[in-house]
Amino acid sequence: MSEADPGLFGPSSVTWQMHGDPMMWVAGVRALYLQALHPRAVRGVMQNSDFRSDAWGRLMRTANFVGTTTYGTTEAAEKAGARVRKIHSMLDATDPHTGERYGVDEPALLLWVHCAEIDSYLHVARRSGFPLTDAQADRYIREHKVSARLVGLDPDAVPADQAEMSAYFEKVRPELAAGEEARAVDDFLLRPPAHPLLVPAREVLWRCVAHLAYAALPPYAHELYGRPAPKPATVSRRLRATGTLLRGVPARLRWQLPPKHILRAMARLGPGARPAPYKLGRQGAILDKPGEGGE
Repeated sequence: MSEADPGLFGPSSVTWQMHGDPMMWVAGVRALYLQALHPRAVRGVMQNSDFRSDAWGRLMRTANFVGTTTYGTTEAAEKAGARVRKIHSMLDATDPHTGERYGVDEPALLLWVHCAEIDSYLHVARRSGFPLTDAQADRYIREHKVSARLVGLDPDAVPADQAEMSAYFEKVRPELAAGEEARAVDDFLLRPPAHPLLVPAREVLWRCVAHLAYAALPPYAHELYGRPAPKPATVSRRLRATGTLLRGVPARLRWQLPPKHILRAMARLGPGARPAPYKLGRQGAILDKPGEGGE
């Protein structure tokens, strides 16, 4: 093992291998759709930022945070978490119906955002053909007690496996609704603003991603939004086809896109740190042991 700092997860973790997959972009959009269904959580976003004009920035900031905490040094990851906690501590929102004012860093809201994100990453990856056993899927969820801590959650209060994650969503479902803010998120994701010259590309590329991400939501989310989705078998075929297409793009080419977290991690730890799905098969015995994801 290299003496260089492997970060919070390290190359032997499920997170290290899975977060290098290009389907994480589809998963990120699914997470936005899902997160918007919690009225208190999405209200905090809409009242504290101009989502319609800065949604791209928000998506990129989230991607940068995930990249830093996955592939960055321990110091970089901890600093990223501290920044997020500081920003959240200064923000609040108001319920227009009751006048209640509440902080966006309420544990229940942070937990919803965390679970919607981790569930989306795992769901889209597996359904699109990324090879994970059930034990490795549980390990992935358990590894993200670390990311939960970074945003201000008690690691012991977050789901530790698929069964606990399912139980959490079942418990929170009565609180979900497609309110005005959720409709605004839905409208943006379907018709994001773009320069006139880029509209054709938006129509061809972005709509494909948005429609696929929406289709990958659980059935109750489709019911809340009031828009139908293709049959599950059709969605699974489309996810697999998209995953096959995107994974056909050479990884070195994909990883050249800023901010190049993976390339920097490989420079720090050596070429053996390169994330690749096949490594999960080799590491099965290691990954099924209890503990965190670091080497």
